[in-house]
Amino acid sequence: MTSVNAEPSARRLLLVHAHPDDEVIGTGVTMAKYVAEGAQVSLVTCTLGEEGEVLIPDIAHLAADKEDDLGQHRHGELTNAMSVLGVTDFQQLGGIGRYRDSGMAWDEQRRAVARDVLRDGIFWTADLLEAANDLVSVIRDRRPQVLITYDEYGLYGHPDHIQAHRVAMYAYILAGAASYRPDLGAAWTIQRVLWTAMSESEMREGIRLLRAAGDTESWGGADPDGEMPPMASPDSAIDAEVDGQPYAHLKIEAMRAHASQVETEGWFFEVAKVLGDRAWAREFYRLAAGQPFPQTDGWADDLFAGLE
Repeated sequence: MTSVNAEPSARRLLLVHAHPDDEVIGTGVTMAKYVAEGAQVSLVTCTLGEEGEVLIPDIAHLAADKEDDLGQHRHGELTNAMSVLGVTDFQQLGGIGRYRDSGMAWDEQRRAVARDVLRDGIFWTADLLEAANDLVSVIRDRRPQVLITYDEYGLYGHPDHIQAHRVAMYAYILAGAASYRPDLGAAWTIQRVLWTAMSESEMREGIRLLRAAGDTESWGGADPDGEMPPMASPDSAIDAEVDGQPYAHLKIEAMRAHASQVETEGWFFEVAKVLGDRAWAREFYRLAAGQPFPQTDGWADDLFAGLE
């Protein structure tokens, strides 16, 4: 691991994601915005996404059940996506290939769950302390004031997302303990931990607009006036919103860089034709630990608000 903190930026943000493409889908405008504002933005991706579905016929041979070399291809896609967003500090947890994508299955309720048969070396079954230690060293070197990861459900239940949450939260605690593993660097306490979220009210309104435009497929089965999918957070649970409208085009371009996973004419881009920047320009967060945001009439609009 190469240190970037000889002269650290005043504002430092660390994001922990499960696979290449998760970082753009969930936090793309956040990353682009803070890079543009001069903050140090560091990304840790926990796996290479080896088990992902291959959407490009020309590279179908790379799939896990064939040549099993999709991970290296997705690392290249991640590199291209980070170039679009302007992020220069990104790495795999523990080094490239240390933890393998666990894959997932769908249960009877169409919710993501772990597979019945698990491969060796996957992230889902990794030793929690070992994986946390890999992140502790990053935290102590980068010294972020703000950490972003998933909630305890991993937003939608993918086992790697859940494990990323566990690793990030454990590492957050361990990194701040001065007596813990001084060989991993000087202790550093992150001031604010945030979990990614999706606004329930925004999701409801988005579904209404899609249905009015004749789109009955996106968020199929979701009733804008009924029960929402588990990834929707009540607005009362949300603490901050990043309005990244000036950077929405970068998020879209970065998503296109992940072409093996995101269809270039697929759902992510089709909803944007109806919803415009509203589809991807706003990203929401819940405060999980650390210093609360300053009191305002609504959601905080700066993830570093109130921090020294």
